[in-house]
Amino acid sequence: MTDRRTFVLVDGENIDATLGNSLLGRRPLPEERPRWERVTAYAEQLWGQPVTGLFFLNASNGTLPSSFVQALLAMDYRPVPLAGRADEKVVDIGIQRTLDALVQRADDVLLVSHDADFAEHLSRLLDQSAYQRRIGLVALREYASTQFDQLGIRVHDLEDDVHAFNVPLPRVRIIPLDEFDPENFLR
Repeated sequence: MTDRRTFVLVDGENIDATLGNSLLGRRPLPEERPRWERVTAYAEQLWGQPVTGLFFLNASNGTLPSSFVQALLAMDYRPVPLAGRADEKVVDIGIQRTLDALVQRADDVLLVSHDADFAEHLSRLLDQSAYQRRIGLVALREYASTQFDQLGIRVHDLEDDVHAFNVPLPRVRIIPLDEFDPENFLR
């Protein structure tokens, strides 16, 4: 038996930007932000194995959001505060390097992001079929890059599947008829 586990790699900047810029048109309120502990709980239930949550942070300004870091630690996440030049996407680079490091490991991966910048790295993980690795994406489905679909990566919806939010988000998306509940529109 191996000590296989799931790594949850969180691109918090991307999730926050998608919520604020694309969905809400403003900075998300605290209740409109994901409950990150629900993401790791979902991952543990999904594949029935231990989970390590890595939350990537941009610390290029030289400071850490101490209260947020403490909250992440309390939820058993490992904060990964990265710093770099102004022209570097430090969070993306950190996640890409982590995905590349996972190529040689027989662990499963759930990436929490909408960003196509990770498609090539996930493709390399998929190419290592000897590990029979499971890979998934956690995102708001309608904002996830179509490159993940082309790779055959299952999208686990952050709101519908993971139930990561305390309030319903004002999303407009295609609803399969067999999932349509008119009550959701009669509130």
